[in-house]
Amino acid sequence: MRDAISTRSVLVMAGVLLLQLGFALSYMGAFHAPKPHRIPIVVVAPVAVESELVTRLNALPGEPLHVNAVSDRAQARSRLLERSADAALFVNATGRSDTLLVATAGGPSAADAAAKVVLAVERSQNRAMVVRDIRPPAAGDSRGLSSFYLVLSWTIGGYLAASALNMAAGSKRPTLRRTLVRLAAMVPYAFVSGIGGAIIVGPVLNCLPGAFWDLVGIGTLVVFASGAVGVALQSLAGTVGLGLTILIFTILGNPSSGGVYPSSLLPPFWAAIGQALPPGAGTTVVRNTVYFNGNATTGALWILGAWAFGGIAVAVLSAAMRNERRSPRLNTAAMTDTGQDAEPNSGPT
Repeated sequence: MRDAISTRSVLVMAGVLLLQLGFALSYMGAFHAPKPHRIPIVVVAPVAVESELVTRLNALPGEPLHVNAVSDRAQARSRLLERSADAALFVNATGRSDTLLVATAGGPSAADAAAKVVLAVERSQNRAMVVRDIRPPAAGDSRGLSSFYLVLSWTIGGYLAASALNMAAGSKRPTLRRTLVRLAAMVPYAFVSGIGGAIIVGPVLNCLPGAFWDLVGIGTLVVFASGAVGVALQSLAGTVGLGLTILIFTILGNPSSGGVYPSSLLPPFWAAIGQALPPGAGTTVVRNTVYFNGNATTGALWILGAWAFGGIAVAVLSAAMRNERRSPRLNTAAMTDTGQDAEPNSGPT
């Protein structure tokens, strides 16, 4: 056993086991029982019933909806397309059939959940409801998941490329010079990755048509942010750093990203962290750029930029501090060697 398996191998296997169990816990914890919680919707209703309707919808058990009244249909439609609401209910003043507007390109799960909740309320009042989708996904993006999978490929590619750079030099310690070279190497890799992803979802598969160069820029930022964090964590912790990168981007970041279920359908922990991590921010930017004219993307872009800058800063500072720690040891070793060389000639002649 000792000849075939070293202590280091056992420790690495234990780390892999923890990642495996964490993967199962995170994904199943996020997805096993999605429940709507404060899905944002807006209501346009006659003044006589508006206040009572908003109060009733907001008081539903479990708070599945977060409802606000707006003055007219144009404002409601604008809220939907600006991504500050997932549905808009228009109450008919003269008939018994109302209309619910949704935009499933922003994620069909939230739209479907909102429609089910509102429909149940409508039926309890002996009213009918028609659902209209004013912004459906593209033909090649039938369930609106292409944005999520595109960002998933970019984030995984970024940190795997960083890992390859760290291993390519025979696992040499990341000195300041090596760290700067590795960070610089991530720039062209990220750009080519952005182009490749945009080609696949655009001309090749027609999943996310249009906005080609916008997607290239987003992809470059996502891949570089992932790669910079990978370089930083591996500079700090070596092989353990790769595990930490997988934990952040894949185990925690992907299920909380809003790609499969939005935050309004996720348990509190995943809902809280999703948009603060690169997979969630990246998915939001891609979806809203392709389908909603770039609305509600500023915050997500800042998040991606912060991760990229943080990765650079941590990687450079870690390498610089390591150089400083090595310098006194090298100087001491040099002085010791000099003293030993001089010792035979130090006595009287």
